[in-house]
Amino acid sequence: MVESDKNSLSVLCTLFLIFICIITLSCRVKAEDDIIYFGQTAALGGPAKALGIGMNEGILAAFKEFNAQGGLNGKKLKVIAYDDGYEPDRAIENTKKLIKEDNVFAMIGGVGTPTASAIEPIISEEKVPFIGPFTGAEFLRNPYKRYVVNVRGSYWQETEEWIERLTADLGIKRIAILYQDDSYGRAGLSGVERALEKRNLKLVAEGAYKRNTTAVKSAVLKIRKAKPEAVVMVGAYKPCAEFIRVAKKIGMDPLFVNISFVGSDALSKELGDDGDGVIISQVVPFPFSPEKSKLVASYQKALVNYSPDLDFGFVSLEGYLVGRVAIEILKNVKENLTRETFLNTLYEMKDIVIEDIILHYGDEDNQGLDDVFLTILKHGNAFKHIDKIVQQ
Repeated sequence: MVESDKNSLSVLCTLFLIFICIITLSCRVKAEDDIIYFGQTAALGGPAKALGIGMNEGILAAFKEFNAQGGLNGKKLKVIAYDDGYEPDRAIENTKKLIKEDNVFAMIGGVGTPTASAIEPIISEEKVPFIGPFTGAEFLRNPYKRYVVNVRGSYWQETEEWIERLTADLGIKRIAILYQDDSYGRAGLSGVERALEKRNLKLVAEGAYKRNTTAVKSAVLKIRKAKPEAVVMVGAYKPCAEFIRVAKKIGMDPLFVNISFVGSDALSKELGDDGDGVIISQVVPFPFSPEKSKLVASYQKALVNYSPDLDFGFVSLEGYLVGRVAIEILKNVKENLTRETFLNTLYEMKDIVIEDIILHYGDEDNQGLDDVFLTILKHGNAFKHIDKIVQQ
């Protein structure tokens, strides 16, 4: 073959490759134009995995329901989820990848205070909405953060309800705390101390454990010495379950009170009959009573449609509600959809009505719900909603 023919063939091959790339790219852009991507970094593995998986399942159930109805003017909602194992460094890595490489529209359903603390500065700097993190940490609410869209009530509200009920319903004054030794646990600790101070009380003992471990025996022994009437707990389900089991084995018999983040369903399974009488505060309605809540009825239907084998629970209900909040804001954007018009729409709407639930947002107010509910565990992993605490 002469040199000119070789050159001509080379040019043709190059043009053909360019043409293939253009076609591939145009198809890719078209596909992405039909999808709105949300990013999630959460504990999908490790000792806190039930929380991340539950949030993910609830969000996906809400999105599948919406997509089946036609989505947002034909655009479908999808989630790109990465496991961070409930570790801040991995959450940072995942967040950067989701924003820079995956080009997600918003972050959604993150799990945990230490991970939220690590990624919030990145999200705010990049001006990416962060919808429904599974944490009640005060720093996500005060001072106000425009790019964080909280759905649930705060830990301060939960701990205030604890102390009010313990002191008013039972007259309990000797209260100890077990907490996770990080930003999450200390957020709960500060809430408890704040609530006690209002009533001229102080903690009789404190015990802590390291995140992603179940090393709680020393905390049990330390707290036992103070002879508390109640032990309030700000931790994850495995260490909290271990604490309760060990405490009962050595004859401790206080009232155990857990925060919503513990993961009620997972805690119940971990404890079995040892969970009888354990109190857990909640920030979403009772997920097992569709006859009492339109939201719960819709959630149950959507979760069954998403995956018939899944159990109903508090975490996936919260995930479903988070997904519905994101959908409701999207539906009300009147201008071209951007991250800023999305947030502008939220704060212009002020009230977001989802079935029989109303979430309120406003000037310098990025928290939707303020409700706190109490539940008690009974033999056989059954939950019961309670309005007040009574002596067991």
